[in-house]
Amino acid sequence: MKKFKFLLILMLVFAALCNIFGQEKKYPFEIKKTGTGKQSLIFIPGFASSGDVWNETTAKFEKNYTCYTLTMAGFAGVKPEADASFKDWENRIATYIKDNKIEKPIVIGHSMGGGLALAIAADYPELIGKIVVVDALPCLAAISDPNFKAKENNDCTAIINKFTAMSEEQFHQMQTQSIPRLLADSSMQETVIGWSMKSDRKTFAKMYCDFSNTDLREKIKTIQCPSLILLEPYFAYLKPAIEGQYKNLKNANFQYATKGLHFMMYDDKEWYFNQLNNFLSTK
Repeated sequence: MKKFKFLLILMLVFAALCNIFGQEKKYPFEIKKTGTGKQSLIFIPGFASSGDVWNETTAKFEKNYTCYTLTMAGFAGVKPEADASFKDWENRIATYIKDNKIEKPIVIGHSMGGGLALAIAADYPELIGKIVVVDALPCLAAISDPNFKAKENNDCTAIINKFTAMSEEQFHQMQTQSIPRLLADSSMQETVIGWSMKSDRKTFAKMYCDFSNTDLREKIKTIQCPSLILLEPYFAYLKPAIEGQYKNLKNANFQYATKGLHFMMYDDKEWYFNQLNNFLSTK
């Protein structure tokens, strides 16, 4: 009987260990890995966008690079997490890089994804090889208020309630009005609107609120890697303010698109790919 009990306990312990070590570690994103190059590229899409926003980019680079393309939890149909936050996403992308032993990746982020690229390179300067920031600023709110200060424990309840209370029709109408201000290529507008319609409304509201309260202007002084900052044409008219936000970023290369809007991977493709090619090929 004692032997039976001992065997039973042993089996239960073994089963528990298998359960612990057999579970795949969870991250707040889905990831698509393509290519087999020695150098890795990590692509982070922008607010409420799918990783598919990088499809044409990865198609060009996966022959020579290993590409990791993220779609964040709660965006574009990916299952949401309960407590999404900019800081948590930053830390867990960094954890993924370390867990998977990705050596000195080049992180390419669009919009809020560009903000995440800046934050990761600032907080984990030894981890990242280069960054490309596609139309993002260290502090979005400072465009209208240069003296903006981020609030501690910022309460996003009101904006979450506002967005979650919208009907599908109301939300679709809002996105239909917003996206053409960000994307000139009319053939892609419905696709981008569709990604936001498939996004979890609470995550949409929380991350909008969270990113609007993010200020990386001081933090970016710790970034050590080369940085390419790609900006839409409109920002060329605001150069002192834009580049003033980046004044603490060493080794930064600023380039302004020649046409289009915020989604420059669609609106100014030739220019965009030329910039990436030049930057990636520079040692």
